Amino acid sequence: MSSFTHLHLHTQYSLLDGAIRLSDLFPRLQELGMGTVAITDHGNMFGAIDFYQRAVKAGIKPIIGCEVYVAGSKGMHDRSTRENYHLVLLARDLEGYRNLCRLVSRAWLEGFYYHPRIDKQLLREHARGLIGMSACMSGEVASRIKENNMDGALAAARDYAAIFEPGSFFIEVQHNGIARQEQINPGLVEVARKLELPLVASNDCHYLNAGDHRAHDILLCISTNKTIDDPKRMRHDTEELYLRPAEQMQELFADLPEALENTARIADMCHLELELGKIQLPRYQVPEGYDLDSFLDEKARQGLRRLIADKSEDEQEKYHSRLEHELRVIKDMGFSGYFLIVWDFIAHAKSRGIPVGPGRGSGAGSLVAYALGITAIDPLPYDLLFERFLNPERVSMPDFDIDFCQDRRGEVIQYVSEKYGEDRVAQIITFGQLKPRLAIKDVGRVMGLSFAETDRISKLVPPGPKVTLEQALREEPRLQEIQQQKPE
Repeated sequence: MSSFTHLHLHTQYSLLDGAIRLSDLFPRLQELGMGTVAITDHGNMFGAIDFYQRAVKAGIKPIIGCEVYVAGSKGMHDRSTRENYHLVLLARDLEGYRNLCRLVSRAWLEGFYYHPRIDKQLLREHARGLIGMSACMSGEVASRIKENNMDGALAAARDYAAIFEPGSFFIEVQHNGIARQEQINPGLVEVARKLELPLVASNDCHYLNAGDHRAHDILLCISTNKTIDDPKRMRHDTEELYLRPAEQMQELFADLPEALENTARIADMCHLELELGKIQLPRYQVPEGYDLDSFLDEKARQGLRRLIADKSEDEQEKYHSRLEHELRVIKDMGFSGYFLIVWDFIAHAKSRGIPVGPGRGSGAGSLVAYALGITAIDPLPYDLLFERFLNPERVSMPDFDIDFCQDRRGEVIQYVSEKYGEDRVAQIITFGQLKPRLAIKDVGRVMGLSFAETDRISKLVPPGPKVTLEQALREEPRLQEIQQQKPE
């Protein structure tokens, strides 16, 4: 295994900037003999768990990090200036991971101004368990050197070194083909030598292979809504921000071997194990004299008695038998609290006259849900199976699909946040992907093609949600012809 580790790497979750797909990353690392890698997406941790799980499955040690934005001297709450600097943070352990989550969350919730920003004071409060790297040319130390302000660079490096635990702040150097980077590298080395800070080498990876720079350049144009011929567009003036093999890094940093060695040192410092799959729910507060199980029993039985009061004794027996079976499964699997939480906010919505849907999906097969008023569908007449919703042989979190009136759903979210705490309530993110037809239109626009031409080409892609460009090229001769005529 290689002793060099890439510690500064942007995946597809650096949205419309990073072009490294996680599905491609780990096979490439295995080809290169690299046993450790870090994820450091811009300002977010969207891909952290996806990255961690894929890395563990591939037998590669994951290091979870983030390239954060640090606000200038006026702090993260100021909105009068866009001044900010990049800083790479890596989670050394579970405490560091939790602190990184706090920093990134507060950056989005409190410090967002063009970018999600933290400041040095917040970093100081949550620096334990974190390793800091001075980042790229947009880092504060490098920015001061670009300004020919060596005193400012030294002061910035001292600040960061004092914030992090001893031995946990590194001056980052890169040989990435950017002329300005080569000009400031001697200054970075000087700062490290004067302050006795360790150096660390990186390649600020934005794409996987050397030949991917063109596709990445087009991705940046899509992100900034520019064309490839626009002289004023944002661009990386290099074709070398790829996942370099260790041998290339050794050649580039032959004069600074300690910078390479310190990548392995940092990798050895990081030992993060996440306990995934463990269900963590807010605690529903039951009345005195009850626990979660007994309170659920009482509410479900009360509700069922009310709903089946006009049925025959034989029919009632079937309902009671089914209810008791479901309650046993729910309690044995530890989901009483979940049912009570959902019952609680649906009951609140109904008490305020907020329209609530009757229920969708497998949750409609639960008689307990019907008895509690979570759903409005009696599962027995329709032979709906509870086991499709909750099955002790397939332990997974239950998930009720609930519809609220779109005009008043915010009131329900507010109620849940106030009752259980804003730090225990979140809305789920979704990520859009450029499907083949849309990708062709976006790339065509960037390349300067007319709308009519890109529209004509995109319509040659076979319909279907799972169709890929590769598949379309194989199946559609006219696309093959266009590719041969215009290989660029």
